[in-house]
Amino acid sequence: MSLRHLIRILGPGRKDSRNLTYDEAYRAFDAILSGAESDIQIATFLVLVRMKGLTVEELMGFARAARARARIPCQDVPNLVCLCPPHDGMDHVPPLEVAAGLVAAGAGARVLILTDRCVPPKRGLTAASVLDGLGVSMTFDPSEVEDWVGKTRFGVCSVSGMLPALMQLRNVRSEVVIRTPLATVEKLLAPTNAAVLLGAQGGPVLGTAVEVIHGLGHPRGIAIQGPEGGVIPSVKKRTRGIELAERHLVPLNVEPEDFGMMSAEEPDMPQFGPPPDGQGTGDNPELVKFVADTTQAVLAGQHGPARNATLLTAALILKAAGIVLTLAEGVDLAARSLDSGAASDVLARLGDLG
Repeated sequence: MSLRHLIRILGPGRKDSRNLTYDEAYRAFDAILSGAESDIQIATFLVLVRMKGLTVEELMGFARAARARARIPCQDVPNLVCLCPPHDGMDHVPPLEVAAGLVAAGAGARVLILTDRCVPPKRGLTAASVLDGLGVSMTFDPSEVEDWVGKTRFGVCSVSGMLPALMQLRNVRSEVVIRTPLATVEKLLAPTNAAVLLGAQGGPVLGTAVEVIHGLGHPRGIAIQGPEGGVIPSVKKRTRGIELAERHLVPLNVEPEDFGMMSAEEPDMPQFGPPPDGQGTGDNPELVKFVADTTQAVLAGQHGPARNATLLTAALILKAAGIVLTLAEGVDLAARSLDSGAASDVLARLGDLG
């Protein structure tokens, strides 16, 4: 079945238009990744699905088609938590998932972050930006990140290294401008055995996100609606989430005030005005240095909103891993990891491997 035929099924204004079945969604995304479809056909399909609204079955079909073509690392690593933030990055708050992942690894979790650099249309700051600023780059090699996780309990891998076809779709993403299902699927390339901490955009998609995590067979997981759809909860207000635990879906709201983590403002991110056409915050070397310095300051013990957001995120990772039962326990364990220097030790060991 061609992508052209599936576009007709989705066609707006048709009386017989409908959602795709799981099999149709699988075939559609496999065709997109095959390189045989034109950019125009791919863009048309992605926009139609976005405008219609994605179903759980469609997302599962897309994700499984992508997983079938990808080299997914850490498939047999026990007690792994995979962080799945938005790959087009952040513009207004720093990406603190590297700091949080190092803290959780220092507390005993195994952490894999899936990310990429300057992904359109946003081209924002990501974990890759932070590592660049720290002088410890992410890897494009799934085998290498397995080695890193095995030796340090922490690793960051490029999703386009795992699935090179995503790089070939960057022109489509730049031209379409709006977020498409590609932005969701790339976050779902986690190993099935791993627990996941997944960032979800605002609105009613939170339930869909955690149902997809469940349907894909992950043993545990948390979907959370942090600022800019990230995995970092707000320190100004409640952040909504849903946890998958023991096959049950349970609301999980993060109230920073409950843990003494409330701040008047979110972690700082300087604004330099609109970037040049075709660029984003992730292209700005000053901002890359800033987010790396922010991460270093958190690891060095500096107090403030960035530390609070890091500890809350690390607590979510530890809860997803099953190391703690409650977020309060997770915050306490994360603070001990940070203040003892265990998180900094993980970064040092990672640097030695590079």
